[in-house]
Amino acid sequence: MDSSGVPGRPGDSGAPAWPDRSRTPGESPARTASAGASAGAEGRPAAAPADSPAAGDDEGQSPRAADVAREALRAARQDARRAREEAESAGRRARRSRVGERPRAGRQAPGHAAGGGARDVRKLLADAFRMPEATDESDAAPEGPDETAQERSPHGMPDSSHRHSPADPTRPETPRIPHSMAAPDRDTELRRTFPAFPPRDPEGKGFAESWWGNAWVAALEQGALDAKRLERGRGYAGQGHVDAITVTPGLVLAYVRGSRPRPYRVQVRLRTLDDQDWERFLDAAADRPGHIAALLDKEMPQSLADCGVPLLPGPGDLEPRCSCPDRGHPCKHAAALCYQTARLLDADPFVLLLLRGRGERTLLDSLSRLSATRAARAAQDRGPAPLPGVRAGDVLTPRALPPLPAPLPPPPHPEQPPAYPAAPGGPDPFALDQLATDAAARAHALLTTGRDPVGQLTLWEDAVRLAAARPGSGLTAGTRALYSSLASAAGRTPSELARAVAAWRQGGPEGLAVLEEPWDPPAGRFDRARPLLLAADLPAFRPWRNHLTHPQGHVQLRLGRDGLWYAYESEPGHEDWWPRGTPDLDPVGALTGLGMPSDL
Repeated sequence: MDSSGVPGRPGDSGAPAWPDRSRTPGESPARTASAGASAGAEGRPAAAPADSPAAGDDEGQSPRAADVAREALRAARQDARRAREEAESAGRRARRSRVGERPRAGRQAPGHAAGGGARDVRKLLADAFRMPEATDESDAAPEGPDETAQERSPHGMPDSSHRHSPADPTRPETPRIPHSMAAPDRDTELRRTFPAFPPRDPEGKGFAESWWGNAWVAALEQGALDAKRLERGRGYAGQGHVDAITVTPGLVLAYVRGSRPRPYRVQVRLRTLDDQDWERFLDAAADRPGHIAALLDKEMPQSLADCGVPLLPGPGDLEPRCSCPDRGHPCKHAAALCYQTARLLDADPFVLLLLRGRGERTLLDSLSRLSATRAARAAQDRGPAPLPGVRAGDVLTPRALPPLPAPLPPPPHPEQPPAYPAAPGGPDPFALDQLATDAAARAHALLTTGRDPVGQLTLWEDAVRLAAARPGSGLTAGTRALYSSLASAAGRTPSELARAVAAWRQGGPEGLAVLEEPWDPPAGRFDRARPLLLAADLPAFRPWRNHLTHPQGHVQLRLGRDGLWYAYESEPGHEDWWPRGTPDLDPVGALTGLGMPSDL
């Protein structure tokens, strides 16, 4: 083995003699390292020079893979240039030897057999144009544009020396992530880029779920010439080999990963519609408001697709083109793109309309203008509607109106309301019954008398009236809940409401006023009450405004504004007065219901 790391010695009869690639005084250490890496990639051991970075001069750190690839590419270009020069020199020597010129053997390296340079050239060119080894299609992954350029030979093919270079044992292997070759930042109204679909469940249903997506798949499969290529295309699409898809008028474009590292550029072309076709489509869509609503919901009505405009492709309408060497119609890469396009059409039927030449916003604006124009034209054709009315002569003609029918006689008394069932969490059925009964009584009074007897009451007076209409007296178990709710609504306490109810039951609104409003009566009737009480063998009552109080403080008489005397009782010395008895014009008569005069 020589200093360049190339196996074989001059004069070996079993292996071709390779050109000497040893380091020259003007050659850089990186080039020597590149040659060693290239030799190692072909399975031959290479001795690294002492001054190369791989020999440990870089403080024990191995060179980066990108640097090695770059130097290997530079060395391969220099070797190819030197090989071409040697080939030209060998050709000139061969021509001179054929014309009888004496070969100059002194210029050949010792032990270099005749024709060895030509074999070296053929070997070098064969290595330069060697095809990459076939890999499993499911494991192939696309490289980014920069990485692909670094791994290709000067003639455009992948550099086998770099692709087979041993990996750094100290650096863990990381899976390569495919770089999308789409440009979504360039999207416009007539250019839309959709991200790549993830791999789909192999046990799932077909690629399309909508009827228009299935029509696209049917056009592809009916126009295909090879069912096996379609099957492989379905596999590519299901495994997620199709990169981001770009849709423009008449064109679907995407990069599809195949068996080689670099993805293939695939196009599917479809004829766009002319202006007359678009006018017929817009007229059909504007004829029925349901068509516009369906498009906004990302649906394609079948009646709209059958309007006479070829929206969906037929067999042979799809024109696939691919950069792969396969000349099938379509190839498996184009078939994969068509299957993924069917999934796009499922999600958004406006993709089909964009393929036919119009963007979503343009179509919606055109439909809006057309609908508004048709509505205005229809309103203009109808003309103004006739105004309802009668002729002036008919209005001014004197006429006698028929008499009104006699009103029905009012019922003698209000009826009982229906019973209300109790429900968990619902209103109190007894309260509902009371409210319904009260409403019926007020309606009956309004019907028979023409006025509402409680229409002028305040909130507090109405609450007292409702509580007084409930059977029972005082705060009992049956009335406590009702008194509590009514008192809370009126801003009073239940005890105040109970006292007011007793006054209401004693004398109605006037009895409540006597309870709550003391007043100064005029001279006369109030002054004559004391002699009447003394004549009935009662003690002298103490006067205060409209009140006359027993000397012992347990009985009291109050004069109302209606001229009646109202009797009250209290515990002696507590001033806790409660209405008792029945109002009377005579003060002695008002006290009759409280007991005998001897008790007073």
